[in-house]
Amino acid sequence: MKKTVYSLVLSEDVVAAIDRLAYHKGTNRSGLINQILAEYVSYVTPEKRMRDIFGRMEALLDGRDSFHVQMTQSDSLFALRSALDFKYNPTLRYSVELYRAPAADGAFGELRVTLRTQNSTLLLYLLQFYKLWHSVEERFLGASVHDRLEDGGKYLRQLGLRAVVRGADTASAGSETLGELIAAYIRTFDAALKAYFYHLNDPSAAAVEVERIYRDYLTESTLVL
Repeated sequence: MKKTVYSLVLSEDVVAAIDRLAYHKGTNRSGLINQILAEYVSYVTPEKRMRDIFGRMEALLDGRDSFHVQMTQSDSLFALRSALDFKYNPTLRYSVELYRAPAADGAFGELRVTLRTQNSTLLLYLLQFYKLWHSVEERFLGASVHDRLEDGGKYLRQLGLRAVVRGADTASAGSETLGELIAAYIRTFDAALKAYFYHLNDPSAAAVEVERIYRDYLTESTLVL
């Protein structure tokens, strides 16, 4: 959404109150005034849409299944962590970045999964899981999945709506629905990853369990990511 500079004449006391509230909310004067005016005229800004999505995600994930939401300094970023049952209990970090406007291919954001470790064995296991996850997704979705691996065991996947049931409307999904779909995907990914590590000594059993978890995920909604 394009932004333009406007000149407004405001009371000094009002500006002081706005500045105090903006500081408390972690934003700036212009951002807060824009938010207040948008709410007054019932206009949903990209920032409001992101906050609504992240608010729904937080309600569904924080404190559940070992997830803990982390504070961020950006309206477009949501982060949470989850412990992995491996030597020294390394911490997984899931971060979701939402785009202000959908990309040309329909993607509205991306998920990053990171694990800070120098353990070469752990990184190898992660790489094997990511490849398995990619193959499972493409096989069940019947379409290409836009994801990639980055240095240090980082995984990135674009987020876009897909209809599981023919005729499901991907265009009318609101903020609450998007928050629920993202939360469901993260829960599924995390559960599959932990199941994979639980069956490290039996690769066949690990693959079967990952597929079962993903298959169950596809039955939860008419829309998936």
